[in-house]
Amino acid sequence: MHAIEEYRPPVPPFTRESAEKKVRLAEDGWNSRNPDVVAQAYSVGTRWRNRSEFIQGREQARQFLQRKWHKELEYRLIKELWAYTDNRIAVRYAYEWRDDSGNWFRSYGNENWEFDDQGLMINRFACLNDLPIQEAERLFRWPQGRRPDDHPSLSDLGL
Repeated sequence: MHAIEEYRPPVPPFTRESAEKKVRLAEDGWNSRNPDVVAQAYSVGTRWRNRSEFIQGREQARQFLQRKWHKELEYRLIKELWAYTDNRIAVRYAYEWRDDSGNWFRSYGNENWEFDDQGLMINRFACLNDLPIQEAERLFRWPQGRRPDDHPSLSDLGL
């Protein structure tokens, strides 16, 4: 039996509504940029592929997120449901960030997620690319943290 903190609704099997909610909760978590909190959405034995990095376990995921948000400043993310099955979700996403030299980027990607029965992510496979942009080309300008409900989605933005 899992402890209450090891239960992350919505749980499989997913419906369109519950898959969309799971995607938004993931987006909200990543926009918090809190690696300790975000890592709790992943199983203890989670496996990731992120770009060319392979991550094994929740602690490595937490360390990865800590490094990521130390490098990717002013991070703002939008995720969008692409497809789902009983215990898997595919998303596309984009996020904007700047480096410590003031260079701006928009990163585009796709992720495939697999969940256990408690709603913890056991597999995360991400492919993404970074596009240098000018500060004036930024589209994600809400205050740091959760994207406002009335902010356009990726589809609304033509991304």
